[in-house]
This record gives sequence, structure tokens and C-alpha cells, in this order.
Amino acid sequence: MISKRLVIDASVARSSGGEDAIHPTSIHCRDFLQAVLDICHKVVMTPDIKDEWDKHQSVFALRWRRRMVAKGKFVFLNVSVDKELWDKIYRIAGTDRKRAEMFKDLRLLEAAIATDKTVISLDDNTARTFFSQAASEINALKEIVWVNPDQVEEETPIEWLESGAKPESKRLLATWCDRVP
Repeated sequence: MISKRLVIDASVARSSGGEDAIHPTSIHCRDFLQAVLDICHKVVMTPDIKDEWDKHQSVFALRWRRRMVAKGKFVFLNVSVDKELWDKIYRIAGTDRKRAEMFKDLRLLEAAIATDKTVISLDDNTARTFFSQAASEINALKEIVWVNPDQVEEETPIEWLESGAKPESKRLLATWCDRVP
């Protein structure tokens, strides 16, 4: 199987619980991260993403990250700010609230564009929806895969990992808005 480089949002790190977790989101995030560790995929971090993880990660996520580094499954890279992308998002967002939501996660997308175009995040209601809308005008966003590890029934994230984390049409930002009521 070909290893995919996944950009994993700190929202997943924050929500992942240990073996004693009982909240479904904590269990789903933990199981997803464990699957990334067990399968051949890698995690991508930039300085900004690492800072967010450092502030918000759970104890489980910290241990998981150490194990990923030990297994050589940790990709640390510097990604330059894409001023053109930021300017387009600024224009498309239209409101300060949307801009703030999108700017908060834009570094995830920059890292995804620089690697295997895959973002793992719990943020469906704002960022994913906003970026999906922006994908109609920004070609670089059209091929971004966005997977929510907490949507176990609808998105089957672990099965997706096990089958190679392919960029299926239903997972692309370009098609996400078509699915949102």
C-alpha cells in the first residue's frame, strides 16, 4: 500500500481519548489515530500545526505523536504562506466571521496542498463548508480531501485509511457542498 501524508488538525488531537474514554468522539479520534499509526500512513506538521498540537493535544495524542516519530512516520516541513491563496480567501469569505474561521484552518490546507492533499479535521460545520464553497472559485482547493474521523457511519474513516486513503470524489472539498442540506 502507498503511504499517504495526512494533515491532521489539532481538533482531532484534542479530542482523542485514552483506553478509558467513553465519549464517542474521543473514541473515534483515538481509533483513527491508532489506525494511522498501525497502517503505513504518515502525519504532516508545519511549525504552525505543531504549535496548535502542543497547546491542545490530549495525553493519548502526545504519546501517539511520539510513537509516530519513533516509527519514522512524522513529516515535518516548512510551507511558505501562499499570499495569493490568502487573498482569494479574504475576498471570497465576504464576512469577518467567515474570514476568521477560514484563516484559522488555512495553514492546514497549505500543508495539504504541499503534500498529498488530505486534511483530517472535526470541523465540518464551518471550515469544511466554507472551504468547499470557496473550492468553486479556487482550483487548488478542489482536489483537497477532507475527512472527519468522528463521522464513522457516513464517512467510514478507518476503512478509508485501510483501503489506501484514496481521494474519492465524495471526500473532496469540490463536492462537499453538494452533500450539505
